[in-house]
Amino acid sequence: MPCRFEALRCRQAYGAAQYALFCTRSRDTGLRYYETGLLEIARKNFKTFTSAVIFIIGLLTEPRFSRFFSVAPDLKLSQELQLAIKKIIKSSPWLSDSKIFKLLRSEIRCKLTESEFTPLAYSHDKMDGKLANMFLADECGAMDNYPVEAMRSSQITLHEKLGIIISTQYPNDDNAMEEEIDIAKKSLDGLLDDERIFALLYEPDDNYKTGDSWKTEDIMLCQANPVACTHDYILKELKKKRTKAVLYENKRENFLCKHLNVKYKSLGVQGYIEITKVKKCVIADDPEFWRGKKVYLGLDLSQTDDNTSVAMVTYHEGIIYAKVWGFIPADRIKEKTHREHVDYQRLIDAGECFACGGEVIDYSFVEEFILSLPELYGVDIQQLGFDRYNAISTVQKLESAEEPIECVEIRQHSSVLHRPTKLLREMILSTTFRYFTNRMLEINFQNARCTEDTNLNKYVNKKKSAGKVDMVVSLINAIFLLQVNVLDQQEEAFVCQIISR
Repeated sequence: MPCRFEALRCRQAYGAAQYALFCTRSRDTGLRYYETGLLEIARKNFKTFTSAVIFIIGLLTEPRFSRFFSVAPDLKLSQELQLAIKKIIKSSPWLSDSKIFKLLRSEIRCKLTESEFTPLAYSHDKMDGKLANMFLADECGAMDNYPVEAMRSSQITLHEKLGIIISTQYPNDDNAMEEEIDIAKKSLDGLLDDERIFALLYEPDDNYKTGDSWKTEDIMLCQANPVACTHDYILKELKKKRTKAVLYENKRENFLCKHLNVKYKSLGVQGYIEITKVKKCVIADDPEFWRGKKVYLGLDLSQTDDNTSVAMVTYHEGIIYAKVWGFIPADRIKEKTHREHVDYQRLIDAGECFACGGEVIDYSFVEEFILSLPELYGVDIQQLGFDRYNAISTVQKLESAEEPIECVEIRQHSSVLHRPTKLLREMILSTTFRYFTNRMLEINFQNARCTEDTNLNKYVNKKKSAGKVDMVVSLINAIFLLQVNVLDQQEEAFVCQIISR
């Protein structure tokens, strides 16, 4: 019954989208109220058909000489809307009248209003120089912000405008859909003063997005796939896909992203830990928590033009707590964002990352930040663990500071790193690890890949990882010190006796 009730609510909202976008008017001006229609929904839930109906209505009712565009990663995908519009027109005895629409290979024209619809491809079409009364951004999660912003820029002079944005989830962090969803949620929560967004977000409740809930909870299928709840054969197919995703790791990314709208990046054969397990350990940021705590720091001081990270951990009431920060060169934000598909500016705004220096990292900024932690958080730094590579100068400055920090070299070898790497994974799986809200750390966990030596010792391998993992490395360095100085001391000692005969 809960699934059926959820499906009923979904169908009512889904069908109401067309009415809301065209019929909701401003009391002050009488103009159409909504400027953005956002639809986050799983694959094969008729989102293109719904968009086609909206565009047909627009072609018939918008002012004379209006122009309509669809944008997508490639032309074939952009033409899916054109194909859907053609099918609807040809299936309707009234719309198929040659006096109403003219169907061409490259566009669709409405003879009644002399309006036209043209599909565009991000891969080879320029988005600038257009005037879009209405546009559709299809598979927005596979594009960056440029196509959407170019279309919106073209609408500045229009009193009535509409942008339809549709997509499933994608595993990459740097995509336009992520930002659109974030804006819509903040608007719904009253955090942004922008009420001209009509958003339908078909994704599981937050309490289902972490851990292994996706493996058993049928309600997640209904929340992301409203069509499946009215078509039993579709629901059965989704359950088959879920079973295979449970059994085979290489099928999980497609199932979770495309059919459940849960962001997930596949681990691959050498993955460290699933991001859904990591997210179970996140808690809201609370600087006051650290007051008076004894902490251990981990430092991953990479090359001057690469990412650097500092991690701070403590052990409190049987749980390891962690706070991690990243540092990147200030003049390379756009370059790194484009190359790594990570929205670094967003991470900087969230306080998870700092931009310092120019083309290279400003090591002095990192050193001053470390030395300021006792004042900022009220902590008592016990030790700092570091990798010798690129860190000698910084370590010397930290040890000779007015309030020196004891620094310990941690050899980056599987025989040394295996224990803290294993401990961190076990603490996450047993939910005895907590980290304060940090999207950048989650991205690093998604990227992390492990290497196994001949003695089956595992460690996170930077070269074989799918992206930056500096935050995970600095966290493991800090946990190494915590493990040696605190956790090992709490274990009961075993005494070996030699019994003489």
